[in-house]
Amino acid sequence: MNFYKNPHNPTNQTGETDIKSEDSKLSVLFSNPITAQKAMPQNNRTSANRLYGGYSSNLNTKNLNINYKQTLKIINEVLMQKSDIGQLFYMLHNVLSANMQANFSAIGLLNAQSNCVNVKLIDKIGSIYNTKIMLNDDTNPLIKSYLTKTIQTCQDNKFLRANYLSSSPCIILPLVSFGECLGVFIVGDNHLNTCTELYQFLANYIAIFAHNRNLAELVDKNTDIDSLTGLANHKCFQEELIRQIESCNKSNSPLSVCIFDVLNISQINREFGHAKGDEIIKTVAKKIKQNIRNTDFAGRYGGDEISIIMPNTSTDEAKYIAEYLSYALSCVLIDDVGPVKLSCGIATYPQTSKNHEKLVLLAEQAMYISKSKCYESGDCVIVTSEDYNFWDDEALKCFAEVLTKKHAQIGVDFEEELIHKFHNEQILSSKHMLEVVTSLAGTIDAKDPYTKGHSTLVSRYSEALARAINLPEAEVERIKLGALLHDIGKIGIPENVLRKPAMLDDEEWEIMKQHPVIGAEKVLAPNESLRDLIPMVKYHHEHWDGTGYPCGLKGEEIPLNARIVSIADAYHALVSDRPYRKGLSVEKACEILKLGAGVQWDKELVRQFIVIAPSLSTTV
Repeated sequence: MNFYKNPHNPTNQTGETDIKSEDSKLSVLFSNPITAQKAMPQNNRTSANRLYGGYSSNLNTKNLNINYKQTLKIINEVLMQKSDIGQLFYMLHNVLSANMQANFSAIGLLNAQSNCVNVKLIDKIGSIYNTKIMLNDDTNPLIKSYLTKTIQTCQDNKFLRANYLSSSPCIILPLVSFGECLGVFIVGDNHLNTCTELYQFLANYIAIFAHNRNLAELVDKNTDIDSLTGLANHKCFQEELIRQIESCNKSNSPLSVCIFDVLNISQINREFGHAKGDEIIKTVAKKIKQNIRNTDFAGRYGGDEISIIMPNTSTDEAKYIAEYLSYALSCVLIDDVGPVKLSCGIATYPQTSKNHEKLVLLAEQAMYISKSKCYESGDCVIVTSEDYNFWDDEALKCFAEVLTKKHAQIGVDFEEELIHKFHNEQILSSKHMLEVVTSLAGTIDAKDPYTKGHSTLVSRYSEALARAINLPEAEVERIKLGALLHDIGKIGIPENVLRKPAMLDDEEWEIMKQHPVIGAEKVLAPNESLRDLIPMVKYHHEHWDGTGYPCGLKGEEIPLNARIVSIADAYHALVSDRPYRKGLSVEKACEILKLGAGVQWDKELVRQFIVIAPSLSTTV
């Protein structure tokens, strides 16, 4: 199942124009869904950390005050104006999102040839998902609604299998016209009972609209083509890559993947509008299409990313072609912007990887490194996956960016590649070990920008406390290293849990609580030289009174080094800034540590830490 999410310019992925400019009379209903979301009250707990997550007294409630007569009038005007079902759906989505506070809306139309329902979904911030639900999946409530022509309600949207989509109740309504079911209309809404009749009216109207204009087939037409660039879309690109790799495997020939990214596209969108950004993306796509070889295959990989499959092409040959394309595009001048500048990353099969997912992701990592170097030099720098050391700080930072972006699509497998490389790294000295461990810890911190440098500072605080209680130098060094890796198990925690800004539900909290065990057993245990660090990683969330996790250890059952790391970890969480609050002062943080002494933390260690706390640097 393929999902495509455009994080840079999601609304333009459908090729529709801004509805506000088409009809100012409707602007009150078509308010910016991102702005609307930011204005909504936050949930009680705004972090995965239950102790230091921050709380708000405001409950996340909705004040639904819908003028149904006016809403129906506007919807009727919308339906009468549009002859294209894509534009129709997008406009209706804005009505539901901005005026009725729906979490998402989706339309699914039957594809009889493929025996499935093609679903297109837009969430509250405008991100787009496309997927297919097979008709033989009769346990899926979407298919049940379609087959039985009945309304179905669900308490969550897991049946859509859209990993990035926030969970919410939803209603599924069949699109029935003249006794024929054409598909389904889905709305995610926390107040389904309030709006059911209106949603049913919309479903009936959409069904008649689609039936009269025979647009069910139009939705299926050219589903492999990106509407903005005319190139293959993300799904089609991935399918073509699999076919090409299979062919190269049989002929024992190389294949290179090249990913181009437009520099400063976000700034261009802000300063000149998204229309200018779209113009640049279309220009890049047109030039690439004109200048690649007949055997090459180009597709839109992401918002401003164009990817090329180059069969029978080595790394050096791919680099030569990329240099030519970069030069050709640098000669193109865009009004108000100037020449088009690109970053470029290349990875080659089978040299870099034999797995098509890893091949593309390593090309994307190289592209991120290229982007960093382009900003430094001002010129296009083409980077291949062979040009950098995997453990280099810049490479690890770019790896984390790719990992964060792709985690929900590929699961933990690619992160296991990082662990595999870590286990197979030839450790030459204790200094080399520290460098590798520091880089690995930095990668985990980079998955969450709000905890950047967290592991380093927890290590520094732990070292200071260990010295304050006069532990032997060898033990201090061991604590310093273990503290660096205390959160390494978060490498196995899904992004939607790790970075969730709202309160974690019970299931998500149980997932989060697994990270000490993952770090100890999956990352450290296979490496004999690091096994003595396991207690710090596994037990730093145990509490003095026995209420911690994962083992519920109590008092001095908790290893001393883990008790030290626990205090350092808590202190940094208190004094560092978070998106939902400013960091606390040293004095306030120490007061909280005092309150938890003998309950969560070792009372004597807290006393020692409070003495040295004012001398510690709290810069995050």
